[in-house]
Amino acid sequence: MKKCSGLVIFIFATIVLGQATDPLHLVDPMIGTGSEGHTFPGATAPFGMVQLSPDTQIRPFKQSYKWAAGYRYEDSTILGFSHTHFSGAGHSDLGDVLLMPMSGDGVALEPGEPEKTGSGYRSRFSHGDEYAEPGYYRVFLQDSKVRAELTASERVGVHRYQFAEGSKEHVLLDLRSSIYNYPGKILWSRIRIRKDGTVTGMRETRGWAPGRLLFFAMRFSTVVVGHSLYNKEQDPPPYHGFSTPGDSPQDTQNIEGRALEAVFDFAPSSAPLVIKVALSPVSEENAIANMDAEVPGFDFDRVRASTQGAWREQLGRVEFHASPDMQRSLYTALYHAMMAPGTSMDVDGEYRGPDNQVHRAAGFHFVSTLSLWDIYRAEQPLMTLLEPGQRTNDFVQSLIASQQESPFGILPVWQFQGQETWCMIGYHSVPVIADAYLKGIRGYDAEAALDAMIASATYAPYGHLGSYMKLGYVPVDEDDEAASKTVEYAFDDWTIARMASAMGHGAAAAEFQKRAASWRNNFNTADGFIEPRFESGEYRKPFDPARAGAGSGFTEGNAWQYSWYQPQDEQGLINLLGSRDKLVAKLDAMFDQKVDPAMYANVEDISGMIGQYIHGNEPSHHLAYLYMYAGAPLKTQARLKQIVESQYRPAPDGLVGNDDLGQMSAWLIFTSLGFYPVAPGSNQYVLGRPFVDKAVLHLPNGKLLTIESKNLSNEHAFVKDVLLDGKSLDRAYVTHDELMKGGQLVFIFSGENDADWSRRPLRMPLSESAAE
Repeated sequence: MKKCSGLVIFIFATIVLGQATDPLHLVDPMIGTGSEGHTFPGATAPFGMVQLSPDTQIRPFKQSYKWAAGYRYEDSTILGFSHTHFSGAGHSDLGDVLLMPMSGDGVALEPGEPEKTGSGYRSRFSHGDEYAEPGYYRVFLQDSKVRAELTASERVGVHRYQFAEGSKEHVLLDLRSSIYNYPGKILWSRIRIRKDGTVTGMRETRGWAPGRLLFFAMRFSTVVVGHSLYNKEQDPPPYHGFSTPGDSPQDTQNIEGRALEAVFDFAPSSAPLVIKVALSPVSEENAIANMDAEVPGFDFDRVRASTQGAWREQLGRVEFHASPDMQRSLYTALYHAMMAPGTSMDVDGEYRGPDNQVHRAAGFHFVSTLSLWDIYRAEQPLMTLLEPGQRTNDFVQSLIASQQESPFGILPVWQFQGQETWCMIGYHSVPVIADAYLKGIRGYDAEAALDAMIASATYAPYGHLGSYMKLGYVPVDEDDEAASKTVEYAFDDWTIARMASAMGHGAAAAEFQKRAASWRNNFNTADGFIEPRFESGEYRKPFDPARAGAGSGFTEGNAWQYSWYQPQDEQGLINLLGSRDKLVAKLDAMFDQKVDPAMYANVEDISGMIGQYIHGNEPSHHLAYLYMYAGAPLKTQARLKQIVESQYRPAPDGLVGNDDLGQMSAWLIFTSLGFYPVAPGSNQYVLGRPFVDKAVLHLPNGKLLTIESKNLSNEHAFVKDVLLDGKSLDRAYVTHDELMKGGQLVFIFSGENDADWSRRPLRMPLSESAAE
């Protein structure tokens, strides 16, 4: 779609989509900012580099989990506004370039304690004086009496501060502040005041991604009448060279060190102070160029209107008609799903790759912030429906470039700002690429992509792949996450086999098809669970399927979640269990089990529990759909209703677990539409039941896909029939091609006893094994 003026986009949103309300007002950025959602309320552009948002607490590293996004709804003070945040991550970093406006005679240089008013530069605030919508955030800082507004373009954050009439105005820049902080995290930093008044700088941190460099440039709409530069390092190195020119913080133009702050003073004025801050992964000069390209002036409202126009365009891709609560949850989910992967290159195409060197993207936009263990499941498949063109091609090309620039020669695992963190398991860049290729998305070198996938899957030093290739499984005497790794590697291998076969590479397809069955090597038919196994071939005893965390053999879960992770071969699972009924019994036992949450007290990211089903963590996300493979659609429909009603609501604590860069949100979007990508790379979506009265997908090929629920109510919550373009489906899935053709997918609801379609023998989704 061509870029439009704000008026045209508003007409598009209200007339073409038939919505009576601006879609921006159907999004609540506060959803997920409480409990364990780890989302932020501040301003960002769709898939932007900048996420300008308030930070309420910066805790020491081991106390930081609840503040992974910098902000927590329960807090009552704000310590400043920083320019980088993850949306829903289960681990964290960032919080770069923190600014805080202050007024009066004295300027505090320490944040102070939340419970002690006036102990530092943080300020109290009230949610009654706070407002957020896509691309815009506003709050009144009670102690400094400043109205703070935030907006952002793709690479530039813009602040507007209205100080009290006649008060002395100051802005603090604190380069010490960092999410998931610890002593020594900041390796080096710099603040420089240039002759034209532009402030530039950088900092290098050793956090989640070691050696991460970020550069910035800052300009003010009002003349700076005074400044002070400080290095607050408590324990400087024994030798740090000779001092720079200047006898005080007030007459120094440049400062370098590991604990830098700056204060900028402005004359009292009735006009608001506008500050723009541009970021760059490459250099200060590139940050200036980014600013000049995107925000040449100080027109805050123009930037806000442009970014909100971009959000209207993105939110207009899907039209949701549902109850007010469900509608708000869904539009917010769509908003959260369109934040990452984010831009990680400058306007001239330069970016910093995983080798920490500067490269230039040729013909694509380099993107990063890749939570691949999460997003390959539903978030990225959603993008193949809504953004199959440049956005998905940019993602795949960025993955290929990262593999070619990696010192290890493998695809990203969990990357942000181009830097690898090595967090989580698997090589899940692989299904992202395969899913795109098999859906016909081809704006990249497919041979280079397949080479990168195979290189990642055969790099023996990574995640005990050497043992996996030798034994057919990862032995638990080598790796405490062995069982999880085996089953996830096997799925990734299946997607390589699918893509290699489609490209005519028969030998590679055969090799990885064989590896795709490796999940069987950890499946103990004696009790019907995936179990950790020693190199000797023996299963580890004693075995408790409920054991999770350290020593369990599993990643953020246990055998109750991971035993059913073979999306490529659920019929094979049924065969090993002995029957469809036995799979149903296993799934029922998982959902209905009485569980003491204390058993997961020392395991990260465990939340949203329904028995042993854990919706707050990704290995459970496909499980309700497995009843469909067992011929029990009524069970899938009932479980989905149970999950949706207990795990999502339009409130700050409305996400039971980390949104994980859009994966939790994408699950809700797919499920609300009535289908889910259980096996990315299969080109099939397993049917469930919708949670909307109607939804219209405005597909990028110009076609409309309409999903409609007829007779849906609490009394009629089961599917009586499913019609695709008027014809009743005799199968439990729809294909990607069918969806992209547009048309109508209608679900007719009834009471359980009249749900005829849900009782029919349906053709099952793709599975590598035939029924026995």
